[in-house]
Amino acid sequence: MEKQSWSPVLLACSLVLAACSPVPRDGPPADAPLPDAPSARASPDDVKPGALQPQAPAMSFVLQGPPLEDDAGPCPHEMVLVDGNYCPNVKQTCAAWVDPPTSPYPFTRCAEWKNPATCEGAREHRRYCIDREEFVRPPDTLPLVHASWTDAESACTGKGARICSEAEWQFACEGEEMLPYPYGWKRDNTACNFDRTDLGKPNEGLTDHRFPADAFPRCVSPFGVHDMVGNVDEWTLRVGMSAPNRSALHGGWWLPGRNNCRQATLAHAESYMGPQVGFRCCRDADLKE
Repeated sequence: MEKQSWSPVLLACSLVLAACSPVPRDGPPADAPLPDAPSARASPDDVKPGALQPQAPAMSFVLQGPPLEDDAGPCPHEMVLVDGNYCPNVKQTCAAWVDPPTSPYPFTRCAEWKNPATCEGAREHRRYCIDREEFVRPPDTLPLVHASWTDAESACTGKGARICSEAEWQFACEGEEMLPYPYGWKRDNTACNFDRTDLGKPNEGLTDHRFPADAFPRCVSPFGVHDMVGNVDEWTLRVGMSAPNRSALHGGWWLPGRNNCRQATLAHAESYMGPQVGFRCCRDADLKE
């Protein structure tokens, strides 16, 4: 019998029985700009709630994480300062795609972006703190998953912080240069934890490919934030939305997805707990220098 061939992204969707919204087969032209995160919708990065994993236990114990400890700087020691001028509306143009036009998702993974990106409109000054690493529950070394948006919000509030807004998360990832990937303009699956295709078998659960923060030292943003693309998807706040639609996922996880700073998955409500979903926190920066 002839062995069936799968593209990495189609395999990911098949394995997780995802309710993916396919990119049209004819797709945008190669020079089409990537939609800004607020207009993005369900992507091949999605995992359908409950498709593979049994219901995860309530995550209220997440709130037992240690409170933030201030030091001499404007941010606690486990956070980094983000200070600069953020562009709300960015035009980023893909120059070359990873997958051929005949693949099920031909305009999903960008191999190389045109440099520079263009800011369309006025920039906004932002100054705040963000967790250097994805949330890890001591004494674990891997980022926490199976956390809902509500769990993430409660955990951040419980340690004197907040869930990051989409804009805060994006700016911490891309910097003032508006990088599509936190490490630069070319896709590099050796820099960050994504493009893995051994995802497991249907109805048997995802293969866990989480790594600790020090496993990919080059997966760092211009502000010094680690693992903002790949590893685990991260909850953010959709400003101006009301419950249960305040939730957005950024960065993608370890599958072959978009995995860039502006990509967003908006298909999951605040109660969703996925085996690939984690978070990090933000807070206001102190005025001290």
